[in-house]
Amino acid sequence: MNAYLIKKPVVTERSLDLAKREHVYTFEVEMSAHKGQIKEAVASIFGVKVLSVNTVVRHRIKKKTGRKRLNTVRPKTKKAYVTLAADSHIDLFDVGGEN
Repeated sequence: MNAYLIKKPVVTERSLDLAKREHVYTFEVEMSAHKGQIKEAVASIFGVKVLSVNTVVRHRIKKKTGRKRLNTVRPKTKKAYVTLAADSHIDLFDVGGEN
């Protein structure tokens, strides 16, 4: 089991809407994880049937913050969009019913 590959779920308005409408759940994953490993990890942890996995790498972000306008760097991150079968769902995301 590769549970260490999944860092945390991404809970935003867009990700919750995708989960409710299209059964697509979003997770932040390790940079070294590939699609097959992510598919196995989600299937084993949550006990669901995974149809496909899409990954996106967000490059590091340089920003100036604070009163002295100090340079800060947000690290490079990787997100995985996991599509589940229509009869599967993850209770971790509270998507509610149809509107």
